Amino acid sequence: MGLRIGTRGSKLALWQARYIAGLLREVDAGVEIELCVIKTKGDRVQKVPFAAIGGKGVFVKEIEDALLSGRIELGVHSLKDIPTELPHGLVLGGVPKRDEPWDVLVTPDGCGLDELKRGAKIGTGSLRRAAQLRAYRADLEIVGFRGNVDTRLRKLGAGEVDATVLAAAGLRRLGLSDIAQWRIPYDVMLPAMGQGALGIEVCEGELGELLAAISDEVTFRAIRAERALLGRLGGGCRTPIGCLGEVEGSVLSLEGVVCDPEGRRVVRGRREGEAIEPEGLGKLLAEDLLARGAEGILEEIRAE
Repeated sequence: MGLRIGTRGSKLALWQARYIAGLLREVDAGVEIELCVIKTKGDRVQKVPFAAIGGKGVFVKEIEDALLSGRIELGVHSLKDIPTELPHGLVLGGVPKRDEPWDVLVTPDGCGLDELKRGAKIGTGSLRRAAQLRAYRADLEIVGFRGNVDTRLRKLGAGEVDATVLAAAGLRRLGLSDIAQWRIPYDVMLPAMGQGALGIEVCEGELGELLAAISDEVTFRAIRAERALLGRLGGGCRTPIGCLGEVEGSVLSLEGVVCDPEGRRVVRGRREGEAIEPEGLGKLLAEDLLARGAEGILEEIRAE
């Protein structure tokens, strides 16, 4: 059997695609796999904020088009990049075990948020990260940052900013776990939906048995709750929303936060429920957040 995997061309994306290829070969040693590098809109447009170039799907649409046209059989993504609504005919066919979901503060000396000087510059292109940073320390100056991990670290090294925020999983996958970093606690910054997890997108009805063999049910349930939460809130790159689902035994806990872009208003909540009903839990927490003020925040953001 031959499979073509669609992937972006960054170091991180290629690592992720090769990792999935390795898992597939463990299940079927005879499978022939070809990596097909596809440039997405998010890769082509580097100097414009995500929200200004379309927000949702800027790193996946071209790969989805290749799936629908039959040029590839699988698309491998960072799960946080996959919109909650998929094109007709495509499904999230597999989710392997999740890696570290938290964010880390990267500085030259590995200091924490409380140790940064007043007015310190932090580089990030994420509204979610920026809003939660402002909510924690309003004195910080947020500097718009785009580019891959290497680019951001190079800008940090050049002194353009005092710190940047990156995903711990991405650093580990790139062999950069030893760089100076400080883990940001969840009560300060909740991650993006699906952060630390990989998503395998396929055409509906394709490769189900093979993908089930490399998927992790615990991770998949947590992800389904997070995606249901984000979907009910109508979130995307223009909305500062963080969430994290965790499963212990038969219990699924889900935490979520909605902020205004300046971090002045923060609505945070948590719910627990049966792990076998992740979507229901996600929607319940979303309704709770909306009722306690998130709806007003989101309406204002959409009106801008």
